[in-house]
Amino acid sequence: MRPVMDSYHPDQYPPIEVVCPRCGEVGTARFAGPCTTCIANLRDQIRGEAVVVDIEYVPKVNVTANAVAQKDD
Repeated sequence: MRPVMDSYHPDQYPPIEVVCPRCGEVGTARFAGPCTTCIANLRDQIRGEAVVVDIEYVPKVNVTANAVAQKDD
């Protein structure tokens, strides 16, 4: 059985040398992943503005009625 991790303690994960998978830059980080420059670029490219949509949701009606519910007594 694996131990449950209650909280994150940065001291448990010292920085290690990692290579950015996007640009190949070598740097230090606690976890593998993109470097801080690539993270900033990704946030600038992907971040969008929230939009309020004023369209009423109408569910699609493609279900055949239950034969028991239609039964006349």
